[in-house]
Amino acid sequence: MSTNAFEDFGLPGDLIQVLKQFDITEPTPIQAATLPDSLAGRDVLGRGRTGSGKTYAFLLPLVARLMESNGRRQPKRPRALILAPTRELVAQIDEALAPLAEVAGLRTRTVFGGVGQHPQAQALKAGVDVLVACPGRLEDLIQQGLCDLSAVEVTILDEADHMADLGFLPAVRRLLEKTPAGGQRMLFSATLDGAVNVLVKRFLVDPKTHQADSAQSPVTKMDHHVLHVQHEQRVPVLVDLTSAPGRTVVFTRTKHGAKALTRQLNARGVPAVELHGNLGQNARTRNMDAFHSGKATTLVATDIAARGIHVDDVALVIHADPPAEHKAYLHRSGRTARAGAAGTVITLMTDQQVRDVRDLTRAAGITPTTTKVSGPNHEFLRVLAPGERVLVAGGLGTELASGNGDGGGGGNGGQRRRSGGNGGGNGGGQRRGGGRPRAGSAPAAGSESSGRPRRSRNGRPAGQGGPSGNHSAASFSGRRSR
Repeated sequence: MSTNAFEDFGLPGDLIQVLKQFDITEPTPIQAATLPDSLAGRDVLGRGRTGSGKTYAFLLPLVARLMESNGRRQPKRPRALILAPTRELVAQIDEALAPLAEVAGLRTRTVFGGVGQHPQAQALKAGVDVLVACPGRLEDLIQQGLCDLSAVEVTILDEADHMADLGFLPAVRRLLEKTPAGGQRMLFSATLDGAVNVLVKRFLVDPKTHQADSAQSPVTKMDHHVLHVQHEQRVPVLVDLTSAPGRTVVFTRTKHGAKALTRQLNARGVPAVELHGNLGQNARTRNMDAFHSGKATTLVATDIAARGIHVDDVALVIHADPPAEHKAYLHRSGRTARAGAAGTVITLMTDQQVRDVRDLTRAAGITPTTTKVSGPNHEFLRVLAPGERVLVAGGLGTELASGNGDGGGGGNGGQRRRSGGNGGGNGGGQRRGGGRPRAGSAPAAGSESSGRPRRSRNGRPAGQGGPSGNHSAASFSGRRSR
């Protein structure tokens, strides 16, 4: 075995040097499993859990094969196509692709809705090697005669199961039918179910199937907890957990719930931003930039963010609303414990949700630690999220948090004030996950509960790594969830 395991797969030296710049020398299991076949030009069906390194598993052979190809860049006719379900995932794939494409002399372009199409059309007219696109906008451009897929040599579907869940299956089928039948096709997903099999049977020729782990396997360094709380204690408990040092992603079931909870957290001093389908692209980009930079240390999101959102050092994922089914649980939870780092996942459960959460975790193949928590003063919250709680007057400020205005973070100039309490059992003031201190309420010592302390996290660049809906609890705005 060589000093860099990627060399054993025959990857071009320029691409290996790019990986070395990010201290990536050893392939993840899904990469090691698929690279021999994908580099050989075979159709590949790959499944690996969220954060397992699927992005590089298809980007490396894609770029390598285009480097070896005799194809040339042509106006409106991309040489390779990557389809992904969300704008955020498209942007992150392109970010991971950029350094590889640069050394290979390839031109890339992202295509998605929510922004003007003119820059996208102009880039296609000038010629693109790799097109990274959401299905809807790409179909619009094709119908207008601004894009032609007849020269595509390699087609990749990322998060194929999610595209099926979101109803993109007919559009994906129409797009694949416009690509040459003899081209290479690769399909990567965290789960392979019946909807995905429709695409596999129709468009992949004798695919080599690789499953790097069980469809239900949780990340080994991910601790799963359920906090049994009264409905009126949900927000106070959330304020305490999100006010600990580090980055946190909180998931709600509805767009309205995400907006309402973001406002409540900011009003209580937690710098938070929202991410959901009602936001325009500029607001989504602005909010994600705030979360990446650390200006906002809590992201409140619907399931749109469960796929493809990569932020290093997310120490804590909280299911404020338990998801509707176990696949969503696994994908949401995959926002932490990425690239070999550790992470903690917490599900808030009310009395009415006990059966749903039990069924959900069983289907997900996990056995969480369940703790009854009376409120934000419970001592176990300090075990799950150690460190000193800090309040920031006004949170992040309503303009940036709600996606309105020009993105000014008025709350960051506010007076910060430390909460009371004794700092908890794991060293108050110790920062978790690399984030800055955060705002929140002040828990005091409470009753004892067992649990494991949080472990340290290490980040990596993007792309390398991982119940029923019948709830009677009202949403965060006071209305019943829809």
